Amino acid sequence: MKYSINHKSHIPLHIQAEELLRKMISDPEYASGKLLPNEVVLAKQLAISRTTLRQALNKLVFEGLLVRKKAVGTKVASKTVSSRSNNWLSFSQEMAARGIPIRNFELHISWVTPEESVANFFEIGMDKKILRLERLRGRQEGPFVYFVSYFHPRVGLTGDEDFKRPLYEVLEKDHSVVATLSKEEVSAKAADKFISKKLEVDQGTPILMRKRFVFDQGDRPIEYNIGYYRADSFVYTTESRRE
Repeated sequence: MKYSINHKSHIPLHIQAEELLRKMISDPEYASGKLLPNEVVLAKQLAISRTTLRQALNKLVFEGLLVRKKAVGTKVASKTVSSRSNNWLSFSQEMAARGIPIRNFELHISWVTPEESVANFFEIGMDKKILRLERLRGRQEGPFVYFVSYFHPRVGLTGDEDFKRPLYEVLEKDHSVVATLSKEEVSAKAADKFISKKLEVDQGTPILMRKRFVFDQGDRPIEYNIGYYRADSFVYTTESRRE
């Protein structure tokens, strides 16, 4: 298939090349594992420099969408989901934006008394009942993330909501609570017996743990979330720019 970009467009060439590569990634031919065209060949076909093309390639490698191996070539990353630290979306919205179909394997709702760390974050007593939402999610072939969310009583969740919908959509449309700030902590840990069973990995397998602290427009805490991710199926990326 022949690919081309518009050299008369006001859009920078490396941006056009990046969008073109994203389309190639979604092409079944390349999604199935076929190597992308050689850099020299593709740069010549697009009439751009290898430096410009490599800038676009590096962006997608950084996002975890492409894998590049020396003396082999570049191909679409397989069975890896990428999440960016500055991508302020719910999990459902983020995966939908990436065109990744997600399956819910488990969904449990309960009312619990919070652990000290959760109570301190919400600034409530440990005897106060709060809603706990557990979700096991992944691709069709199997789960790759187990979420546990706790919500401040102020939010007004009843437990009767349809949590198959994107979480922050539920909060905003059903309860007029707008999530505007997320602070996160990412660390590695060994899967214990419970988590290993949920994620279908051996006990002791390294996994990624992400804590998300979510606040509303008034900087008031609304959600305390912990996500446990299979390390072989998830990449967490960060991006920073020097001003």
